[in-house]
Amino acid sequence: MFVYDSVMDALAGLLDGPHARGAFLLRSVMSPPWSLRVVDEAPLTVMAIARGEAWIVPESGAPVRLGPGDVGIARGPDPYTVADDPASPPDIIIYPGQLCRSPGGEDMEEPMSLGVRTWGNDTDGSTVMLVGTYESMGDISDRLLRALPPFLSLANHEWDCPLIPLLCDEVIKDEPGQTAVLDRLLDLLVIAVLRAWFARPEAEAPAWYRAQGDPIVGHALSMMHNNPADPWTVASLAAETGVSRAALARRFHDLVGEPPMTFLTGWRLDLAADLLREPDATIGSVAEKVGYSSAFALSTAFKRVRGISPKEHRVRALSST
Repeated sequence: MFVYDSVMDALAGLLDGPHARGAFLLRSVMSPPWSLRVVDEAPLTVMAIARGEAWIVPESGAPVRLGPGDVGIARGPDPYTVADDPASPPDIIIYPGQLCRSPGGEDMEEPMSLGVRTWGNDTDGSTVMLVGTYESMGDISDRLLRALPPFLSLANHEWDCPLIPLLCDEVIKDEPGQTAVLDRLLDLLVIAVLRAWFARPEAEAPAWYRAQGDPIVGHALSMMHNNPADPWTVASLAAETGVSRAALARRFHDLVGEPPMTFLTGWRLDLAADLLREPDATIGSVAEKVGYSSAFALSTAFKRVRGISPKEHRVRALSST
């Protein structure tokens, strides 16, 4: 049970940044021929086929067919095409902000609207696809995103997940709090897909992610992830895990690839970088939440590791949203 919980903590962290919420979610209903050229530069998009099929054509590499129950994840910012057939020429282009236009520049959002969170060229189309797009994600999210290929897919028979039919039912509802419901369901779908993906032998999961399964190092990682403000030392982590300081340091470095305190610094600064995106956050309040004694201490560490001050990072982050 511990291994499951620690791995889920790592995956949940992918979506816990302050800008990972409010994802763009819709149901696409299409009849051939159709082809969508996606140039939105979104960091992560999940596509699940409820009916029919779709082809994903990445910028480089072979096209991938998705059938009923199959799911795929595209990691931006590289463009890609989603179509009924790899040879179909694009008739819609999806730009940043989910603006959709024809190749000639005509706005296609209203002509292709088919109702509540439903979009396409035919209400009775042979393909029904759920599309969830995270338009911005934080530094915590990037820890896992960097390990993903530009596109990954799971076939229906390769995993067991009841979320796609549930999302199909919920996405067309227009009820109070529905956006929050859909956000959580989409998060769960992405977490389930990534958990299944990283369990595959060919998946190159980060070393720290793989180490979550170790009873000693995984416990230390979980404590640092869940309690970054605690004054951790190698000695205190070793005491919590029931091994000597030297044993923990050696095992941690062997499995994660860096010393415990180096990892902790990176984790704290990633978390600080995300928290600084909040409009009402101060450097002092963020420092307290991530384990630094003062705004000055956080600023010193932040600039040493990242090359810019927390204030500069905050300005850049807020200007890009």
